[in-house]
Amino acid sequence: MKIKDFANKYQVQTDTIRYYEKENLLNPIRRENGYREYDEACEKQIQIIIVLKQLGFTIKEIQQLLVLRTDSVSTECNDAAAMLMNQKIMKLEEKVQFYQHALKVVQTVKELVNEVRYLENKDVIETLLLSFYEHTLKERSDDE
Repeated sequence: MKIKDFANKYQVQTDTIRYYEKENLLNPIRRENGYREYDEACEKQIQIIIVLKQLGFTIKEIQQLLVLRTDSVSTECNDAAAMLMNQKIMKLEEKVQFYQHALKVVQTVKELVNEVRYLENKDVIETLLLSFYEHTLKERSDDE
């Protein structure tokens, strides 16, 4: 499959595919005429990349994981993968907590504006939103 068809199939820009190649995430077959040919191995690889990106993995982390796929099984390989997964789990748990808090805030605001009660609850809504803003600032500074 050619790059345009491959990119369309996986709803990715051709520039992104080229970038993944440059970063050694994808290795299509090169024809004599210079055209790239994306085979079944490339399809599996892009599917893994897409899933890892959706899970919040960076390109560098994806590179590490894909290298681990090709390395022979060893204690060091397992430890590296486990450490990377533990870090990602912590980040995902933080995001889950953030979105749970955000959901509560939005649900509360919805209740406060329900039945055209915005004006009577305007100050409460503003305080609630500013409090959430302060909370997110605090969490950002804790991450640094």
